[in-house]
Amino acid sequence: MAFNGAWKIDRNENYEKFMETMGVNVMKRKLGAHDNLKITIQQDGDKFTVKESSNFRTIDIEFTLGVNFEYSLADGTELTGSWSMEGNKLVGKFTRKDNGKLLTAYREIVGDELVQTYVYEGVEAKRIFKRG
Repeated sequence: MAFNGAWKIDRNENYEKFMETMGVNVMKRKLGAHDNLKITIQQDGDKFTVKESSNFRTIDIEFTLGVNFEYSLADGTELTGSWSMEGNKLVGKFTRKDNGKLLTAYREIVGDELVQTYVYEGVEAKRIFKRG
């Protein structure tokens, strides 16, 4: 259960370019890059509860590995998909409801950090979190 615990955003890599590719307007991109995101993850077997808290919203997400669910990004983009475990990495495959395009997300522990990687239309971004 290495993912369990509270995580606070430390830094981003290529996140603004990723948001631009996703179609997020310039003002929301600037705000999104400095959202002060905190994530709390609780894993119980194949079930996960994730609380996301930022300057813009606080939401609770519950999912079971391999089971599709619906999710809305902070900018309102609606997705449907699921998370799976591949080795020590959580892999999320989500389809945008508005255009049918695939967004892939990865969560993995690297050293003492939680690294979230997003890939959309060939653009990769990372958000790196530290325990907090």
